[in-house]
This record gives sequence, C-alpha cells and structure tokens, in this order.
Amino acid sequence: EGMAPPRRILFPPEKICMVWQQRQSAGAGLFNVGNTCFLNAVLQCLTYTPPLANYLLSREHSQACHQQGFCMMCIMEAHVNKVLDSPVSAILPLAVLKVFRCIGEHFQPGREEDAHDFFCCTVNAMQKACLSASNDLDLSSQSTTIVYQIFGGFLRSRVICYSCKAISDSYEAFLDVPLDIKAASSLAAALEDFVTPEHLDGENCFKCGKCKKNVAASKRFTVHCAPKVLTVCLKRFDCFTGGKISKVVEYPEYLDLRPYMSQADGEPVPYSLYAVLVHSGVSCHGGHYFCYTKASNGLWYQMDDESVELRGIDTALRQQAYLLFYAR
Repeated sequence: EGMAPPRRILFPPEKICMVWQQRQSAGAGLFNVGNTCFLNAVLQCLTYTPPLANYLLSREHSQACHQQGFCMMCIMEAHVNKVLDSPVSAILPLAVLKVFRCIGEHFQPGREEDAHDFFCCTVNAMQKACLSASNDLDLSSQSTTIVYQIFGGFLRSRVICYSCKAISDSYEAFLDVPLDIKAASSLAAALEDFVTPEHLDGENCFKCGKCKKNVAASKRFTVHCAPKVLTVCLKRFDCFTGGKISKVVEYPEYLDLRPYMSQADGEPVPYSLYAVLVHSGVSCHGGHYFCYTKASNGLWYQMDDESVELRGIDTALRQQAYLLFYAR
C-alpha cells in the first residue's frame, strides 16, 4: 500500500523456503589467511541463513547463469556447498578471497575490514548478480530478486506538517537496519528509539508542499514491509574517532516486529534469532570477529575462524553483538 507494484517478478516468492531442506550438524570452519576473521564471520552467518542456503544448495542459480566473469551468486553457491558438504573440519574460503576486491573496491587484502561493511557489499554484489540479465527495471521489480526477497524490506518515512497537518510519505528499500545504541540497553529500546518521531525545526525544517514554505514538522520512520530475514547492525563504532561502544545490549531469541511497523496493530510478525556476529576488541581498527550460528540440526555453534564448537543458546544470547540475524 502506497508503493508502486513491480512490473516484473524476477523470482517466484512461493519458491523461497524458510525452513531447512536438509538437517545436519555444522559444516566446516574457515581458515584465517591474515586479518580475514571479518570475512569468515560474515560468510558463516550467510551460510546458515536458511532460505539462502536452501536456494544455493539446489545449485539452481549456476545452472541458469550466463554471466561472464564475476558473479557473486555463483561464488556463494560454490562456497556454501563446499562448507556444508565438507569431509574436513576447516577449509580455505578461496572462491571468495579471489574476488575480494570485486566485492568492494575499497577492501585491502591483509587489512582488518569492518564486518558490517563487508556484509553490505557482499549482499549488494549478490543482488547485482541477480539483476545482471535484466536491464532497465523499475525499483519495485528490482526488489523481487531472491536476494531482496530474503534480506530486503521497505521503510516508510512519514513527515507531518505542524501548520497544516499535511502528511508526506516516502519509501526506501533496506537490506539491514542500523540501530543507534548510545542511549539503549536492549534491542527493544533501540528499535523504540528508531521509530520515535523526530522534530524538524530551525535549520532542519521541512519544505511543506501544501504551505509552500519551510515549516516545523515531525518525521517518523517505521518498517513498512518486513523482510523475511531481518539483519540488525548495533552501531558500536564511532566513524570519527574509531572508538567503540562496548556496553551490553540485550537481545532476545524471539522478536515481534509488529510494534515497529507502519501498521502497528495486527497479527504479530515473529522472528527467531539464527546468527550473532561478535566483535571483541576496543576499536574498529583492531580486535577480532567471530560468530554464533544455528545449524540446520537446531543446535548452536561458535564459529571462530577454523574452530567450530557446540554452544548453548544462552551463550549465544550473552555476547557483545555487532550484527544480529533474525528469520521469519
């Protein structure tokens, strides 16, 4: 509602399966080749994303792909199949390391990169791979790839003019939700802050189309279309100082997104946690990344480079989380 319908559906939504098609214990760990823990942690979180893994394990993409050169979907397909079907306890994520600079031109081999940045660049590269055969698509159609149907949602920004009460809505697609945690001690509080109206006034005032002048107004973001997989980034790093907010931010195993949606009353929109990416260290320029993921057998594992160890959900819920992954 309020958004233009897509002219083309690139991937049939009914083919996306949210539950694992095969049950097994965790696959292989990933060797670190020098400051590549951020890459390993992100790859493990993506590997245990059930709807993505189901699709990549079917090898449907590579069978139909005609892309010349770099295709992130083909690379992820090869990687996920190798990890989940490995006879050894750890592998080198060679396919991904080879295209490291294609995923993000600013990435430098041997340098510790930001895991959230790497996640965004990887998902965007997968999205580009899904669009490679289709030119000149409208934005709504671009959001019907398998990647966007898994990770993508839409935010609504609603501005209400204080003078004439006119409502102005705009919509933007998102692949993850970055949340400010300076004033929040829990995920619920950070989400509450995210949807709290902001007052636009003074230098920051709003040009009202109805009043035809700059006016004071309120602006509020809400989740308009909920994604199948909700990725939350708890903003721990200060982009100016590089310093880190190291405090504990509580997050639940089960989350209802309904209170933070444009239609706040209605059926619950339930999510279940399946991966937690952790940063240990005092600044964004150093430290170490690892993660906790829930394998298809329903058990939680700590994945720290080549090490894969069974852990309880309680341990996974007590971390200094940086990225949280929830599935519908």
